[in-house]
Amino acid sequence: MKQRMQAQDGTRPTEITALLGRGTSFDGKLHFSGRVRIDGRFEGEIQGDDVLVIGEGAVVRGSILVSSCIVTAGEVHADIRARQSIELHAPAHVTGSLHAPAVFIDRGVKFEGSCTMAPLDAPDGADGVEPAAADEPAG
Repeated sequence: MKQRMQAQDGTRPTEITALLGRGTSFDGKLHFSGRVRIDGRFEGEIQGDDVLVIGEGAVVRGSILVSSCIVTAGEVHADIRARQSIELHAPAHVTGSLHAPAVFIDRGVKFEGSCTMAPLDAPDGADGVEPAAADEPAG
C-alpha cells in the first residue's frame, strides 16, 4: 500500500497551491501559505510561509519574504529574503539583494546585487561590519 506524504493542511509537500500563470499580471501585495508559482508579471510585495517558485516567463519586481525562494527562470528585480534558502537556476536573471542562511546560484544565472548568507534574525552588526557612526557636532 502506497502512502502519500501530506502537510498538516492536507496538501502534498510539492503541490502548488496557487499559480499566477503566463499572460497574467498582478500589482499589489501577495500573502500566502503553501507553495506558490509565478510565471506571469507581478509587481509589489510578496510574503509567505512556504515556497515561492518563480518560473519561465515571469517578471517580478518588488520585495520578497518567504521560507524558500526558487527561481527557475524569468526575471526578478527584487530584494529576496528567505528564512531557509534561495535557489537561482539558469537561465534566471536576478537583480537585487539576496539574504538567506543558504544560497545556491547555478552556472548560467545572471545575478547583479548583493548576497548575505546568514539567518534573517541575525542582529545588526553580526556580519562583522560596524554601522557608521552619526556625525556629532564638535564641542
